[in-house]
Amino acid sequence: MTAIENKLFGKYDYNVVITDPSMKQYMSFGVFPTIHSFARHANKAFAKSKVNIVERLANKLMRGGTGEKTGGKLIRTHGKLQGKKSRVITIIRQAFEIVEKRTNKNPIQVLIDALQNSAPREDITRVKFGGMSYQTAVDVSASRRLDMALRNLSLAAIISSFDEKATLADCLANELVLASQGSVDSYSVKRRNEIERIARSAR
Repeated sequence: MTAIENKLFGKYDYNVVITDPSMKQYMSFGVFPTIHSFARHANKAFAKSKVNIVERLANKLMRGGTGEKTGGKLIRTHGKLQGKKSRVITIIRQAFEIVEKRTNKNPIQVLIDALQNSAPREDITRVKFGGMSYQTAVDVSASRRLDMALRNLSLAAIISSFDEKATLADCLANELVLASQGSVDSYSVKRRNEIERIARSAR
């Protein structure tokens, strides 16, 4: 494999710094000429930890419209990106180019920082004792933290571009930059803060 093939899109180096040791083992940077594993890890326990982290972001973007209210907005994407992985990868490539221009940083490092800043450490669950149920705070595993961060980053991009002039690539790039800086203007960072606040009140 050539030096160019060892880089994402032939441009971006995988030499990144992960400061959260708990999430490090679940962030894979499997080097392929393309970020498409063709579901070789499907239906295997914990196998998604071996999937390239950029491909996992692409998989989260290929979501259908649930019709549910999220952040006060009714999201109906009608599944326009479902199954269209090549199109989603193109969107990510465009978003990474925008991120590189805005920050002069490796977009993969920006993605890693965004994931670490938007991954909640606490959540709530419902427990039942003697016929009564109540909510209690629980620690979140590193694997679930990463899943939640990926979901919120992709959902933030979809919400921002919904019925707006901005493209999905622009909105994804903006969310990555804001989340990597830990900005309160980032939807995914807001969601992390909200989840942790509710968990603190349920202790």
